[in-house]
Amino acid sequence: MKKTLIIVSLALCPLLAGAQTTAREYLDSYTRQVRNVGYSGVGVETILNKWEADFPDDGAMLEGRFNYYFAKSLTTKIEPVGGERYLGNPPAFSLPDSTGTKINYFEVHYYDEADFAEAQKAVDRAISLYPDELMYRLDKISALMDYEKDSPDLAAAELTALVDYDKSSSPAWTYDGEPVDRENFLSVVQQYCYNFYRTGTPNSYESFRAISEKMNKLYPKNTEFLSNLGTYWFVAKGNNRKALSYYTKVLKLDPGNYAAVKNCVLMARRGKDVKMEKKYLPMLIQVTDSQTEKMAAQARLQALGAK
Repeated sequence: MKKTLIIVSLALCPLLAGAQTTAREYLDSYTRQVRNVGYSGVGVETILNKWEADFPDDGAMLEGRFNYYFAKSLTTKIEPVGGERYLGNPPAFSLPDSTGTKINYFEVHYYDEADFAEAQKAVDRAISLYPDELMYRLDKISALMDYEKDSPDLAAAELTALVDYDKSSSPAWTYDGEPVDRENFLSVVQQYCYNFYRTGTPNSYESFRAISEKMNKLYPKNTEFLSNLGTYWFVAKGNNRKALSYYTKVLKLDPGNYAAVKNCVLMARRGKDVKMEKKYLPMLIQVTDSQTEKMAAQARLQALGAK
Protein backbone atom coordinates (compact mmCIF):
# COMPACT_ATOMS: atom_id res chain seq x y z
CA MET A 1 0.00 0.00 0.00
CA LYS A 2 2.74 2.45 0.90
CA LYS A 3 4.52 1.78 -2.38
CA THR A 4 1.33 2.46 -4.34
CA LEU A 5 0.72 5.74 -2.50
CA ILE A 6 4.25 6.88 -3.21
CA ILE A 7 3.88 6.11 -6.89
CA VAL A 8 0.57 7.98 -7.06
CA SER A 9 2.07 10.98 -5.27
CA LEU A 10 5.03 11.07 -7.63
CA ALA A 11 2.69 10.84 -10.57
CA LEU A 12 0.83 13.94 -9.36
CA CYS A 13 3.96 16.07 -8.99
CA PRO A 14 4.30 17.02 -12.67
CA LEU A 15 0.64 18.08 -12.69
CA LEU A 16 1.07 20.33 -9.69
CA ALA A 17 4.28 21.80 -11.02
CA GLY A 18 2.63 22.57 -14.35
CA ALA A 19 -0.49 24.24 -12.86
CA GLN A 20 -0.72 27.96 -13.66
CA THR A 21 -0.59 30.36 -10.76
CA THR A 22 -3.84 32.34 -10.46
CA ALA A 23 -4.01 36.14 -10.42
CA ARG A 24 -5.13 35.98 -6.79
CA GLU A 25 -2.13 33.84 -5.86
CA TYR A 26 0.19 36.35 -7.53
CA LEU A 27 -1.46 39.17 -5.60
CA ASP A 28 -1.09 37.32 -2.30
CA SER A 29 2.56 36.53 -3.03
CA TYR A 30 3.23 40.15 -4.02
CA THR A 31 1.48 41.50 -0.91
CA ARG A 32 3.53 39.26 1.38
CA GLN A 33 6.79 40.25 -0.31
CA VAL A 34 5.99 43.99 -0.15
CA ARG A 35 5.10 43.64 3.50
CA ASN A 36 8.53 42.16 4.15
CA VAL A 37 10.81 44.24 1.89
CA GLY A 38 8.85 47.29 0.68
CA TYR A 39 7.49 48.22 -2.73
CA SER A 40 10.87 48.06 -4.51
CA GLY A 41 12.62 45.46 -2.38
CA VAL A 42 14.36 42.26 -3.40
CA GLY A 43 12.13 39.77 -5.16
CA VAL A 44 9.24 42.14 -5.91
CA GLU A 45 10.17 42.68 -9.55
CA THR A 46 10.49 38.92 -10.13
CA ILE A 47 6.94 38.37 -8.91
CA LEU A 48 5.67 41.27 -11.03
CA ASN A 49 7.39 39.97 -14.17
CA LYS A 50 5.87 36.49 -13.80
CA TRP A 51 2.49 38.00 -12.94
CA GLU A 52 2.58 40.23 -16.02
CA ALA A 53 3.57 37.33 -18.27
CA ASP A 54 0.48 35.37 -17.18
CA PHE A 55 -1.97 38.26 -16.67
CA PRO A 56 -0.79 41.31 -18.68
CA ASP A 57 -4.07 43.21 -18.17
CA ASP A 58 -4.44 42.62 -14.43
CA GLY A 59 -5.09 45.98 -12.75
CA ALA A 60 -3.55 44.92 -9.46
CA MET A 61 -0.38 43.88 -11.28
CA LEU A 62 -0.16 47.26 -13.00
CA GLU A 63 -0.71 48.99 -9.66
CA GLY A 64 2.12 46.90 -8.23
CA ARG A 65 4.39 47.80 -11.14
CA PHE A 66 3.57 51.49 -10.67
CA ASN A 67 4.41 51.26 -6.96
CA TYR A 68 7.63 49.38 -7.71
CA TYR A 69 9.01 51.93 -10.17
CA PHE A 70 7.74 54.95 -8.25
CA ALA A 71 9.43 53.75 -5.04
CA LYS A 72 12.56 52.78 -6.96
CA SER A 73 12.77 56.21 -8.60
CA LEU A 74 12.61 58.14 -5.31
CA THR A 75 15.63 59.45 -3.42
CA THR A 76 15.12 61.46 -0.24
CA LYS A 77 17.68 63.96 1.05
CA ILE A 78 17.71 66.32 4.01
CA GLU A 79 18.81 69.74 2.81
CA PRO A 80 18.82 73.35 4.04
CA VAL A 81 16.06 75.38 2.42
CA GLY A 82 15.18 79.01 3.11
CA GLY A 83 11.91 79.78 4.88
CA GLU A 84 9.84 78.26 7.66
CA ARG A 85 8.11 75.80 5.33
CA TYR A 86 9.00 73.96 2.15
CA LEU A 87 6.11 72.94 -0.12
CA GLY A 88 3.82 73.33 2.86
CA ASN A 89 5.86 71.08 5.15
CA PRO A 90 7.62 72.04 8.40
CA PRO A 91 11.39 71.46 8.69
CA ALA A 92 12.74 68.06 9.66
CA PHE A 93 14.98 69.91 12.11
CA SER A 94 16.74 73.26 12.58
CA LEU A 95 20.37 74.02 13.46
CA PRO A 96 22.22 77.29 14.06
CA ASP A 97 25.03 78.23 11.68
CA SER A 98 28.37 79.74 12.73
CA THR A 99 26.70 83.12 13.32
CA GLY A 100 23.88 81.66 15.39
CA THR A 101 21.30 82.07 12.61
CA LYS A 102 18.72 79.28 12.54
CA ILE A 103 18.94 77.12 9.41
CA ASN A 104 15.95 74.95 8.57
CA TYR A 105 16.53 71.51 7.03
CA PHE A 106 13.78 69.87 5.01
CA GLU A 107 13.11 66.50 3.44
CA VAL A 108 13.55 66.95 -0.33
CA HIS A 109 12.48 64.35 -2.90
CA TYR A 110 14.36 63.61 -6.12
CA TYR A 111 13.30 61.22 -8.86
CA ASP A 112 15.19 59.12 -11.39
CA GLU A 113 13.68 60.08 -14.75
CA ALA A 114 13.76 56.60 -16.31
CA ASP A 115 12.16 54.82 -13.36
CA PHE A 116 9.56 57.55 -12.90
CA ALA A 117 8.65 57.23 -16.60
CA GLU A 118 8.15 53.47 -16.12
CA ALA A 119 5.84 54.15 -13.18
CA GLN A 120 3.80 56.53 -15.32
CA LYS A 121 3.71 54.00 -18.15
CA ALA A 122 2.26 51.34 -15.84
CA VAL A 123 -0.41 53.60 -14.37
CA ASP A 124 -1.34 54.98 -17.81
CA ARG A 125 -1.99 51.44 -19.01
CA ALA A 126 -4.12 50.75 -15.94
CA ILE A 127 -6.15 53.91 -16.61
CA SER A 128 -6.67 52.96 -20.27
CA LEU A 129 -7.89 49.48 -19.29
CA TYR A 130 -9.97 50.57 -16.29
CA PRO A 131 -10.97 54.22 -16.88
CA ASP A 132 -13.56 54.24 -14.09
CA GLU A 133 -11.19 52.98 -11.39
CA LEU A 134 -10.32 56.14 -9.47
CA MET A 135 -7.33 54.65 -7.66
CA TYR A 136 -5.16 54.60 -10.78
CA ARG A 137 -5.97 58.20 -11.68
CA LEU A 138 -5.18 59.37 -8.16
CA ASP A 139 -1.90 57.43 -8.23
CA LYS A 140 -0.90 59.40 -11.31
CA ILE A 141 -1.96 62.81 -9.95
CA SER A 142 -0.27 62.30 -6.58
CA ALA A 143 2.95 61.07 -8.18
CA LEU A 144 3.07 64.02 -10.55
CA MET A 145 2.40 66.48 -7.76
CA ASP A 146 5.33 65.19 -5.71
CA TYR A 147 7.55 65.01 -8.80
CA GLU A 148 6.80 68.59 -9.90
CA LYS A 149 7.30 70.10 -6.44
CA ASP A 150 6.61 73.86 -6.54
CA SER A 151 5.04 73.91 -10.03
CA PRO A 152 2.37 71.19 -10.22
CA ASP A 153 1.18 72.00 -13.74
CA LEU A 154 0.94 68.40 -14.99
CA ALA A 155 -0.83 67.30 -11.80
CA ALA A 156 -3.36 70.12 -12.25
CA ALA A 157 -3.85 69.14 -15.89
CA GLU A 158 -4.54 65.52 -14.89
CA LEU A 159 -7.01 66.65 -12.22
CA THR A 160 -8.74 68.86 -14.79
CA ALA A 161 -8.93 65.89 -17.18
CA LEU A 162 -10.43 63.80 -14.37
CA VAL A 163 -13.15 66.40 -13.76
CA ASP A 164 -13.84 66.70 -17.51
CA TYR A 165 -14.14 62.92 -17.85
CA ASP A 166 -16.50 62.81 -14.88
CA LYS A 167 -18.69 65.50 -16.45
CA SER A 168 -18.73 64.08 -19.98
CA SER A 169 -19.00 60.36 -19.24
CA SER A 170 -20.76 60.15 -15.85
CA PRO A 171 -18.62 57.13 -14.90
CA ALA A 172 -19.57 54.69 -12.18
CA TRP A 173 -16.45 55.46 -10.15
CA THR A 174 -14.83 52.83 -7.97
CA TYR A 175 -11.82 52.94 -5.68
CA ASP A 176 -10.03 49.63 -5.35
CA GLY A 177 -13.20 48.03 -6.65
CA GLU A 178 -15.56 49.73 -4.18
CA PRO A 179 -18.22 52.21 -5.42
CA VAL A 180 -17.47 55.92 -4.96
CA ASP A 181 -20.47 58.22 -4.55
CA ARG A 182 -20.76 61.84 -5.66
CA GLU A 183 -19.94 63.30 -2.24
CA ASN A 184 -16.73 61.29 -1.99
CA PHE A 185 -15.70 62.21 -5.52
CA LEU A 186 -16.08 65.91 -4.72
CA SER A 187 -14.13 65.39 -1.49
CA VAL A 188 -11.26 63.87 -3.50
CA VAL A 189 -11.14 66.91 -5.80
CA GLN A 190 -11.30 69.25 -2.80
CA GLN A 191 -8.42 67.40 -1.13
CA TYR A 192 -6.23 68.04 -4.16
CA CYS A 193 -7.30 71.69 -4.15
CA TYR A 194 -6.16 71.84 -0.54
CA ASN A 195 -2.85 70.19 -1.47
CA PHE A 196 -2.26 72.83 -4.16
CA TYR A 197 -3.04 75.55 -1.63
CA ARG A 198 -0.88 73.99 1.07
CA THR A 199 2.14 73.85 -1.26
CA GLY A 200 2.03 77.62 -1.11
CA THR A 201 3.93 78.62 -4.26
CA PRO A 202 2.73 81.03 -6.99
CA ASN A 203 2.15 78.20 -9.48
CA SER A 204 0.41 75.95 -6.97
CA TYR A 205 -1.87 78.83 -5.93
CA GLU A 206 -2.87 79.26 -9.58
CA SER A 207 -3.68 75.55 -9.84
CA PHE A 208 -5.73 75.91 -6.65
CA ARG A 209 -7.65 78.81 -8.19
CA ALA A 210 -8.19 77.21 -11.61
CA ILE A 211 -9.56 73.92 -10.28
CA SER A 212 -11.71 75.71 -7.68
CA GLU A 213 -13.19 78.00 -10.36
CA LYS A 214 -13.95 75.02 -12.58
CA MET A 215 -15.64 73.12 -9.76
CA ASN A 216 -17.56 76.22 -8.64
CA LYS A 217 -19.06 76.54 -12.14
CA LEU A 218 -20.07 72.89 -12.10
CA TYR A 219 -21.30 72.92 -8.48
CA PRO A 220 -22.24 76.53 -7.63
CA LYS A 221 -23.90 75.54 -4.37
CA ASN A 222 -20.87 73.67 -3.06
CA THR A 223 -19.47 76.03 -0.45
CA GLU A 224 -16.03 74.39 -0.30
CA PHE A 225 -15.00 75.44 -3.80
CA LEU A 226 -16.60 78.86 -3.32
CA SER A 227 -14.67 79.30 -0.08
CA ASN A 228 -11.49 78.23 -1.89
CA LEU A 229 -11.84 81.23 -4.19
CA GLY A 230 -12.22 83.55 -1.23
CA THR A 231 -9.08 82.07 0.29
CA TYR A 232 -7.19 82.45 -2.99
CA TRP A 233 -7.91 86.18 -3.15
CA PHE A 234 -7.30 86.67 0.58
CA VAL A 235 -4.09 84.65 1.03
CA ALA A 236 -2.47 84.45 -2.40
CA LYS A 237 -3.40 87.86 -3.75
CA GLY A 238 -4.16 89.99 -0.70
CA ASN A 239 -7.32 91.34 -2.33
CA ASN A 240 -9.70 91.64 0.61
CA ARG A 241 -12.55 93.10 -1.42
CA LYS A 242 -12.73 90.14 -3.82
CA ALA A 243 -12.16 87.67 -1.01
CA LEU A 244 -15.05 89.16 0.99
CA SER A 245 -17.38 88.89 -2.00
CA TYR A 246 -16.78 85.13 -2.13
CA TYR A 247 -17.04 84.62 1.63
CA THR A 248 -20.31 86.55 1.62
CA LYS A 249 -21.69 84.12 -0.98
CA VAL A 250 -20.52 81.21 1.14
CA LEU A 251 -22.28 82.55 4.22
CA LYS A 252 -25.52 83.10 2.31
CA LEU A 253 -25.50 79.40 1.43
CA ASP A 254 -24.12 78.25 4.78
CA PRO A 255 -24.36 80.83 7.61
CA GLY A 256 -22.48 78.48 9.95
CA ASN A 257 -19.43 78.06 7.72
CA TYR A 258 -16.53 78.32 10.17
CA ALA A 259 -13.75 78.85 7.61
CA ALA A 260 -15.53 81.77 5.94
CA VAL A 261 -16.35 83.46 9.25
CA LYS A 262 -12.85 82.94 10.65
CA ASN A 263 -11.21 84.37 7.54
CA CYS A 264 -13.51 87.38 7.59
CA VAL A 265 -12.41 88.07 11.18
CA LEU A 266 -8.74 87.72 10.19
CA MET A 267 -9.32 89.97 7.20
CA ALA A 268 -10.87 92.63 9.41
CA ARG A 269 -7.97 92.51 11.88
CA ARG A 270 -5.32 92.75 9.20
CA GLY A 271 -7.14 95.65 7.61
CA LYS A 272 -7.78 97.23 11.02
CA ASP A 273 -11.47 97.40 10.11
CA VAL A 274 -13.16 97.58 13.53
CA LYS A 275 -16.67 97.78 12.09
CA MET A 276 -16.13 94.61 10.05
CA GLU A 277 -14.57 92.81 13.01
CA LYS A 278 -17.55 93.69 15.22
CA LYS A 279 -19.83 92.24 12.55
CA TYR A 280 -18.09 88.87 12.29
CA LEU A 281 -16.92 88.26 15.87
CA PRO A 282 -20.43 87.36 17.13
CA MET A 283 -20.74 84.95 14.22
CA LEU A 284 -17.40 83.37 15.13
CA ILE A 285 -18.57 82.91 18.71
CA GLN A 286 -21.59 81.03 17.37
CA VAL A 287 -19.83 78.73 14.91
CA THR A 288 -16.55 77.81 16.65
CA ASP A 289 -16.28 74.51 18.50
CA SER A 290 -13.23 75.72 20.43
CA GLN A 291 -14.02 77.04 23.90
CA THR A 292 -10.69 78.86 23.93
CA GLU A 293 -11.43 80.61 20.65
CA LYS A 294 -14.94 81.43 21.82
CA MET A 295 -13.65 83.09 24.99
CA ALA A 296 -10.97 85.00 23.07
CA ALA A 297 -13.55 86.28 20.59
CA GLN A 298 -15.85 87.37 23.40
CA ALA A 299 -13.02 89.24 25.11
CA ARG A 300 -12.02 90.89 21.85
CA LEU A 301 -15.61 91.93 21.18
CA GLN A 302 -15.88 93.46 24.67
CA ALA A 303 -12.60 95.33 24.16
CA LEU A 304 -13.80 96.73 20.84
CA GLY A 305 -17.09 97.75 22.41
CA ALA A 306 -15.25 99.66 25.12
CA LYS A 307 -13.36 101.78 22.58
